Amino acid sequence: MLQHSKRKVFVWLPAFFWMIFIFYLSHQPATESSELSRGVTDVIIYLIEMVITPTKLDIGYFHFLIRKSAHFIAYFILGFLVMFALKGSKVNNVRAVVLTMTICILYAISDEVHQLFIPGRSGELRDVIIDSTGASVGLFVYFSMMKVKHWIIGT
Repeated sequence: MLQHSKRKVFVWLPAFFWMIFIFYLSHQPATESSELSRGVTDVIIYLIEMVITPTKLDIGYFHFLIRKSAHFIAYFILGFLVMFALKGSKVNNVRAVVLTMTICILYAISDEVHQLFIPGRSGELRDVIIDSTGASVGLFVYFSMMKVKHWIIGT
């Protein structure tokens, strides 16, 4: 019994720490958050220009896409990790999917509400939708990987 309890705690640690990381990023004032995403944008533009002839990119729009992609990716990972934790806790597939989406959507909502209290930040319904979409794709990838694992290993 004790061994099973330790396993449950262990499988939840990645999701828990990822939620802390999301909270940390959301807690940054707008200037710091913008500076971080601009740095990422600059690196991506540099890499693009190494591969193709420099083009006239709308930097503002590209920066916007990077920021929204970060939401998608963060919750893609969260959805995957929460599903991993629930399956590691022996929750059946249907219940695990419902719980994963519930946890991710509620966390996305709480994250946007949290940002209302951070200087220069705002809470946006659009971001909750992007976050929820990322989480659902994370679920899809989790199940796809488990099918491939089952197909290859047979477990």
